[in-house]
This record gives sequence, C-alpha cells and structure tokens, in this order.
Amino acid sequence: MAEFSAQVYQNEFLADGATDVHAIVTVACRGAGLAGQAGGAAGEIVVVDTSGSMSGSRIAAAQTAAAAAIDQILDGTWFAVIAGNHQAHLAYPWLGGRLGMVQMNAATRAGARAAVAQFRADGGTAMGTWLELTAAVFDTVPGLAQRHAILLTDGKNQHESSEELSRRIAVASGRFQADCRGVGSDWEVGELRRIASALLGTVDLIPTPQEMAEEFALLMRAAMSRGVASADLRVWTPQGAKVLFVRQVAPAVEDLTARRRDVTPLVGAYPTGSWGDESRDFHVAVRLSAPRAVGQEQLAARVQLALGEDVKAQALVKAVWTDDDALSAKISPEVAHYTGQTELAQAIQDGLAAKAAGDEATATAKLGRAVQLAQETGNEEATSKLRKVVEIEEAGTGKVRLKRGVDRLDEMALDTSSTKTTRVRK
Repeated sequence: MAEFSAQVYQNEFLADGATDVHAIVTVACRGAGLAGQAGGAAGEIVVVDTSGSMSGSRIAAAQTAAAAAIDQILDGTWFAVIAGNHQAHLAYPWLGGRLGMVQMNAATRAGARAAVAQFRADGGTAMGTWLELTAAVFDTVPGLAQRHAILLTDGKNQHESSEELSRRIAVASGRFQADCRGVGSDWEVGELRRIASALLGTVDLIPTPQEMAEEFALLMRAAMSRGVASADLRVWTPQGAKVLFVRQVAPAVEDLTARRRDVTPLVGAYPTGSWGDESRDFHVAVRLSAPRAVGQEQLAARVQLALGEDVKAQALVKAVWTDDDALSAKISPEVAHYTGQTELAQAIQDGLAAKAAGDEATATAKLGRAVQLAQETGNEEATSKLRKVVEIEEAGTGKVRLKRGVDRLDEMALDTSSTKTTRVRK
C-alpha cells in the first residue's frame, strides 16, 4: 500500500505588518506498486501521428516505437491504439466501427503490433481530434481509475483552428493524463506544452526518429509503475486568507493555481495526477487577511495529500510575527531556490519567443537573465543548453551575446527542458 509523507521548508518569521507567507512542501510516495493494482483498473492509449509529414523513416520508426510501448503494457491493462492525421482513427482494437478497449494479453498484444505495422503516412494534422477520440475511447470502460496516454507528433497543428484545439483540450482535461513527445524540428513546443500541461503530463523533444522506440518504452514503463491513480494536493487557509498560488516546482515547474477545485470555502484541491515511488516539491504562497501582533503565531495553511477523501499526509505552514529584522529578513533557501527556478523557466521561454519574433534586444536580456539564474540555482543542464544558443561572457551578471546560425533542435531542447528543475539540497 502506498505511503505518503509531507515536510515543510519555510522561514516562518514575518516582519511586523507583513501578511504574505511562502513555503516549499515536499511530498514523497513509497510503495506505490503497479498501475491498476490498487483502486481500480488502468487504461493506456498510444496515439501516433500518421500525417503525411511522417512519411519515410519517421513512420517506420513510429511503428517500432508504438510496438515498444505496447510491449511494456502489463497484462490485464485496458489499452487501445489511435492513429491521427487531420482525423483520428481507432487503429486497435477492431470492433466493427465501434469504439472500445481490450485488456492486454498475448493475443491482444500481437493484434496491436499487427495493427501498428499497417500505419501509413498521409493527410494533415489536427491534434484536437486525437484528444477527442482518446477521451471517448477511455469512456467506453467506465471503471477505469487510471487513464494515461502517450502522444507522438512531428508537426504543427495546421488543420484545425487554435480556438478549436483549445476547446478540445478543455473537453479532454480531467479525463485522462497525457505525456507528449515531438520528433524532429518541425513541431511547435508551445503547442505541445499546452496540451501536456492541461492533461497533467510532460512534453519533450525526440531529436531523431531512431530515438523514438527507447523513449516510448521508458514512458510506458514509467506509467506502469504509477500505482496511485490520482491524488490531490489540498490546501486549507484561515478565514479571509487568499491563496496567491500553488505550483509544483520539482521535478518540473507546473502552475496548479487555476486548477483549484473548492472542497469547502476554506479548502481547495489541486490535482497532481498519478504517482509512483517519487517525491515532488510544491511552492505554496498565502496572503493572510491581516497581520497579528509581534510575538503572536498563526497557522497560515494546512497542506495535505489526499486520495479521494482519504488524507494520506499533512504539513503545517506557520506564521510568527517578529520585530527582529535578522529573523524576518532571512529567506528560506528552499523558497529562494525554487523562486529562481520558476523565473529561469519563464526567462528561457520569453527569450526564445523574442528571438523567434526578431526582437534581439529582449531575447538577449531574457536569455542573459536565464544564464544568471541557472548559475545561481546550480542548474548545470540549463547552463549547458543555454551555451548552444548564446555566447556567455559573464554568467554572474548575465552578460551574453546571441549566437548566429543556431540549430533549431538546440533551441527546442532548451525550450522543452526549461521547466525541468534541479532539486534543492535540503
């Protein structure tokens, strides 16, 4: 049975008159088990781009990758395969035109591999239709407690409007999780990130078709190791207080604030998706209704990890008012670290967007700030990727020059990894 623990890192001392409280809450899970073994059945859907741009080596590699993912699905797991171009098609199982899923066994595994071998590349790209069909296929097995999909594309969403894609993303949100991968350099990171973020998944770059199979196998193995189907981070705050934000900050930055679901007037639930044996860090910021007198203490927030109505772990965020500047001016190293990591992610994305728009001054300033933050927070991976886009003259001050003739894959690698964070040493 899964066991959760929670721990708070903060400076609980506030200056006289202050009301904002910040804390990092680390939640750890162990003994999660395997998907589908606790709390209901698990479902997996592999969604593969079969548009015309996937022709040649890419469709062959996609067939190999889909087969590699299928091979990692545990027996008994409900599954399906979807092929997508400007429309979405249920490639497996074959049910005479009906939608549905089947449970994994030797026969269905062989059937799915045979279906994947028939993939052909043609048509356009409308990812919203893929999401729509994925949700509908999951709905054919009402008892599924865990719903996860892997989505692969190599191109831009050119055959439906941005508004239509947004509508379909919204309809799919909360109905399944999706890890999204783009192969090559012709897809849009922001577009795929929008899908992955809404569906509580990850986005990443697969530079070459030959790397697809290994990535798909890794993704599916990870999915099969998540024995906790769904968990919420619950935040209680006192009467009159306001939650400024709730962010996951490790292993990646993901703002959960807008996903709040009111449990009671004082308690909000923030979805965190499925869990394996892992730990995650969350940054919780609360503005209290009014300061208290010097020397007084108040509970600023109660942060819980809940499976349904069952609370599995709890941590308390406190506030103590003081007139001792030495106490109140001290910044929690954990809060400082992740504040910097969040700013780093935004600086990279803003800098790359400005560069793409031809605004070299803004791009230089933003990417320079990113270099500075990467050094301050010890994010060596970000520094390494930034070096492929800018010439670093002085990391400590963020003095950089934009490189000319940068490989688009290097820019995309920097963009997709921007939200990945380094853990603070506690």
